Amino acid sequence: MRRLIWVIVTLCCIGLPAVAQDKARLVADALRIAGDSTLIAEGHVEIFYQGKVLRAQRVVYDQPNDSLRLDGPIILSDGENTSILASQAQLSADLSQGVMTSARLVLSQQLQLAAATLNRVNGRYTSLDKVVASSCKICKGSTTPLWELRAKRVVHDQTEQQLYFDAAQLRLGGVPVFYIPRLRMPDPSLQRATGFLIPSLRTSSTLGTGLHLPYFIKIGDHRDVTLTPFFTTKGSKTVELRYRQAFRTGNIELSGSLSRDRLLAGSNRAYLLATGHFDLPRDFKLALRAEAVTDPAYLLDYGYSQTDRLDSRIEISRTRRNEYISGRLISFHSIREGEDNATLPSIVGDLTFARRFSLGPLGGMGKFQLQTHAHTRTSKATTDGTDADNISDGRDMQRLSLHADWRRTFALQNGIQMAVLGETAGDFYHITQDAIYAGSKTRLHGAIAAELRWPWVKSSQNGVSHLIEPVAQLVFASNGASTIPNEDSALVEFDEGNLFALSRFPGSDAVENGARANLGINYLRSDPNGWTLGVTAGRVVRKGDPLLFSAGSGLDGLRSDWMVAWQLDMAQLGLSNRVLFDDAFNVTKAELAAAFTSDRLTMTTGYTHTVADASEARYSPIRELTLASGYKFNENWSGNLSSRYDFETERTAKAGAGLTFRNECLLVDLSLSRRFTSSTSVVASTDFGLAVELLGFGGSSSAGSARQCRR
Repeated sequence: MRRLIWVIVTLCCIGLPAVAQDKARLVADALRIAGDSTLIAEGHVEIFYQGKVLRAQRVVYDQPNDSLRLDGPIILSDGENTSILASQAQLSADLSQGVMTSARLVLSQQLQLAAATLNRVNGRYTSLDKVVASSCKICKGSTTPLWELRAKRVVHDQTEQQLYFDAAQLRLGGVPVFYIPRLRMPDPSLQRATGFLIPSLRTSSTLGTGLHLPYFIKIGDHRDVTLTPFFTTKGSKTVELRYRQAFRTGNIELSGSLSRDRLLAGSNRAYLLATGHFDLPRDFKLALRAEAVTDPAYLLDYGYSQTDRLDSRIEISRTRRNEYISGRLISFHSIREGEDNATLPSIVGDLTFARRFSLGPLGGMGKFQLQTHAHTRTSKATTDGTDADNISDGRDMQRLSLHADWRRTFALQNGIQMAVLGETAGDFYHITQDAIYAGSKTRLHGAIAAELRWPWVKSSQNGVSHLIEPVAQLVFASNGASTIPNEDSALVEFDEGNLFALSRFPGSDAVENGARANLGINYLRSDPNGWTLGVTAGRVVRKGDPLLFSAGSGLDGLRSDWMVAWQLDMAQLGLSNRVLFDDAFNVTKAELAAAFTSDRLTMTTGYTHTVADASEARYSPIRELTLASGYKFNENWSGNLSSRYDFETERTAKAGAGLTFRNECLLVDLSLSRRFTSSTSVVASTDFGLAVELLGFGGSSSAGSARQCRR
């Protein structure tokens, strides 16, 4: 501290400019004055001035010329993102101008530019001559980086955060591969700037080989456009577009493409997707989505999406602790083979208000819901036509529903828990363009239930705990034949989540009638070593068959299928399984999922088995195995595999593989995929993709681990 104070006092005494007296500090091991105008500092010299830090072995300040002569090694730090290293330098006193020799410019601790000479101009520009630029680590004994940009001259504009290269040459492993007379690149600190983005190569058996060359246009701090031309060897010409804009309360994004190719000769092919999200007053949220495509195969042919039903909507919603409000208008358009949009509910609208509340002296918790719903078809037919789905081709429906439920739990002796619960609902329907169901209809429905749970808990000396909980639920619900067509509850899932529900239908068109008993047992094992096992098993027993459920749901008949579900959670492994089977152990549905994660390997796999069910428009059984995995070979290399195998057709539906190399300066991504399935609109295809990215410039991907040098 005594040395620092002495140096500052000495600086004042030799008469530096007022600005320097006010803001400059100098620290050194030794300091002396030569004549009346020269200050010489030696040994670990440090100068601090207006956010800049200069370190050198020797500094000579010439007061008449207001300049500094420095002997290295020299390090000049200009803010957080820029550092300059040199052996010698001649700089102005404010460090904004001057020449440095044997210099190296380091930007954001990533990109390094080595030059014979470096000139600083007005504190904004840095000009380098005979430059080698790279972000790659160079191991001892080697002078060649993995990649480098050599240039006759490079100018760094610190204000605009841009790098300008003259006579640039790209070298890979020291071998010249590309020459560019003029090149502009953003420095690593800039994330958004007009210019070309990283290109990617794609080869498709249907489209040929082509290069995606995206061009990014910055329209301001809150808007941008990306244009991507894509031309292939088989005559495909495509332009892709993405527009983004951020607002104070939300954002919008518009993406799409326009193509002409030989797959659909003589026709323009296009796709459009627009999305938006906004915050509204009083905690409301606005979501917008619009989607359109010219033909069913376009999305798959170009690898944009695998969706087969387009969804356009506008929705306003609010979610609070005890309240939910939603209003939405949806337009559906199917591109599935064999589906006719005229006979599908293409326009859907609904309003929902739900509130949860306590019932005061009655105790327990209740919920009230008010909902309106409407959907229309463009067809005007009043009977079922060629699709043979037992639904009038032109049926339109409107519904108003009121629903209330309540539940209260009591603690009895011996740890037994008893609950009383019930629900009531009233629905008003107006149906048109249907020869069977047309007209206005009213339905009242109610259910009440009593539930007993008897949890048994045991803890072992080693810290393992067990919980066994038998559950019996007796439900009495109103009975009666339904005169309302079922459109929103056709697909019913029987699982551990609704085993003890008063109704297992997902929508409002169908309700579960009659007296029944929901019987089951829960088991949970918790181990202090970090793994748990949970099992739920049960079935539904009815007084009479309501003829509401199909065989594929597992809920039909007087006795439902047995439902058994279990889940194992360990530190690196997760397993879950759900199966429905009858008394003869014939499986109706089965799902098995497994996920494994380690330092090197990640893998998820799943198996699905479902019997055929015409009422669910599933005319063939489903038996599929899916696999997705990734493996990290070392710090820089990783790979992935994915596939889907159809046991019914005994062939692979889709398979893919990828290989990625990433280190501190380079990203290489290889991908290969094959779609084996085909239809009248989509043909089987194979795609190959290649993307190479030089890391270290603005907007580039994050860097990986640095390469390890061999000794």
